[in-house]
Amino acid sequence: MPELSRRRALTAAAVVAGAPFAAATAARAAEPHHDPHGGSHGSPESFDEVYRGRRIQGRPATGGGHHHGGGYAVYVDGVELHVMRNADGSWISVVSHYDPVSTPRATARAAVDELQGARLEPFPAG
Repeated sequence: MPELSRRRALTAAAVVAGAPFAAATAARAAEPHHDPHGGSHGSPESFDEVYRGRRIQGRPATGGGHHHGGGYAVYVDGVELHVMRNADGSWISVVSHYDPVSTPRATARAAVDELQGARLEPFPAG
């Protein structure tokens, strides 16, 4: 039987300590993927609501336009808010570009918060 060296003892301890983490990671990989904010990475649902006195809407995009939002359009008071879906499933807009959120609805709400009552100007398409 080989002599127990410090290196072998540390390796064995790391394997034993990492086993629960590996099992949890494998279990999570087998589940349907959801983002940490409770949304799913499927197609977002339509919405139409008033948030802080501003009408926000979101729905699947139809026709042309400049949609990087995976075929989804968001509006604030009838003006299109340019949204984009990131590779990790989070959403950003031209108004709140550095604050990714989990859904297009949250993107619209973040834009309303950031606008602080100012009118949203249309994003140039060309």
